[in-house]
Amino acid sequence: MKKSPEADLRRNYRKLMELGMIGSLAIILFSFLGFRGGEIAKRNIEIPDQIIEMEEIPQTEQVKRQPPPPRPSVAIPTEDEDIPDDETIEETDVIFDEIPPPPEEPPVDESAQIFVAFDTAPAPIGGFAAIQKKLKYPDIARKAGIEGRVIVNVLVGTDGTVKDTKILKSLGHTGCDEAAIAAIKAVRWTPAKQRDRAVQVWVGIPVIFKLK
Repeated sequence: MKKSPEADLRRNYRKLMELGMIGSLAIILFSFLGFRGGEIAKRNIEIPDQIIEMEEIPQTEQVKRQPPPPRPSVAIPTEDEDIPDDETIEETDVIFDEIPPPPEEPPVDESAQIFVAFDTAPAPIGGFAAIQKKLKYPDIARKAGIEGRVIVNVLVGTDGTVKDTKILKSLGHTGCDEAAIAAIKAVRWTPAKQRDRAVQVWVGIPVIFKLK
């Protein structure tokens, strides 16, 4: 029986495929063996011993700094003509035992703090309008346009005269406080009454400053 040419071609093609696969496997095998051999050779390389030498560093010498210069003395002016200008007066120690004690505080007027009960309050004769009539508006306050109220604590005696005054509410250094006190002292007062007896009491009096 005679074979066809197509069967021969197929058989030859299969042989070529088998030969190609065998060659490829052989190349892969040789490559793998060559890689392993190179790795083994690298592992057998000897690493030389490293020698570390320790070197001592000498200590640096500390430089001693010079102490700061003393502070210059402060020149103190003096009115004495006999002392030359370039002479320096040495500092003297203060002896605190020789310092005199502070001055004593002025005595407190306890009468201003005592409240006296009364039935009839003291009042200016002519009413509070009499105080306003006696009031002289200070020129400083008038020119500055200052208005307001000064409240004065007044001690009215049993004879109806003003014994003492204290400012409870001030308008500052405008002269109004002094003008209010002068107007209060310029009028006569009826004393406070406790039953039928005159008593000396403190009373707060408002004085109004208002420009017309």
